[in-house]
Amino acid sequence: MNPQSPRLAYLLLMLTALFWSGNFVLARAMHASVAPLTLSFARWSIALLLLLPFGAAPAWHQRQLWLPHWRRLLLLGLLGVSGFNSLVYWGLQYTAATNGVLLNSFIPILIVLFGALFFGMRIGGRQMLAVAVSFAGVLLIVAHGDWQRLAALDINRGDAVLFLAMVAWAFYTLLLRTLPTGLDRIGLLTVQVAIGLVGITPFFVAELLSGRSTPLNAATLATFAYVGTLPSVAAYYFYNLGVARVGAARAGMFIHLMPMFGALLSVVFLGEQLHGYHLAGIALILAGVFLATRSPQH
Repeated sequence: MNPQSPRLAYLLLMLTALFWSGNFVLARAMHASVAPLTLSFARWSIALLLLLPFGAAPAWHQRQLWLPHWRRLLLLGLLGVSGFNSLVYWGLQYTAATNGVLLNSFIPILIVLFGALFFGMRIGGRQMLAVAVSFAGVLLIVAHGDWQRLAALDINRGDAVLFLAMVAWAFYTLLLRTLPTGLDRIGLLTVQVAIGLVGITPFFVAELLSGRSTPLNAATLATFAYVGTLPSVAAYYFYNLGVARVGAARAGMFIHLMPMFGALLSVVFLGEQLHGYHLAGIALILAGVFLATRSPQH
């Protein structure tokens, strides 16, 4: 497959959604054992160790290319690494993994909204239809097939924190598209992770000083190993490539796949049941993503 092909970008964006869904499910499964900032710090420490052998040299060689954009890179590291992930892990202390992956489906809508408000993006009618169709699928899942349930939904603390994380990710995506296209993506990711890890460190230390500890055993170490590799190094690299190849709005639409993957992973690993409304919602989500990938890029 041609490395520049949009089809390859779409495949990588699908894998990104799968890896991130697994991150939500695992974080929720381990929420009683692993403190949120400890999980975030461990995740990005592992990711940085894996990235340095491949990303340090390109980042150094291209320093004249990215240094003029250091303020934007600082924001990207703080929003996409420090803020988003720490808020997600914090929110999942208080709400279900399903809520987390469902709330992720607000991100494409936020990208469209913030892009139009702050970044001068033009959004076509077909793309708006794609957002509406896929979001209808999300609402169907949230409502458990009963639309009257939407009026009775209460937003708990975890859901509110997760929504703040989604806002951070929407701005991360929009800022990412404004960087020079010639930047080496592994080098760029290495710089972002290093910045983000510095941002996480004081909060991690404060968590330790508060007395919240995490036992080191086979389960927690396996958790660290997963979150530090697939949803971090692989998924972020794939997402960065996807945004560069097909644009922020179109890449963001693939986040709508997370409720589908999250529901399937919850069935397999958490023993949750898959109902008809899940399948109907997933069908609408996929239809929206199909429309988005067929619509003109802006």
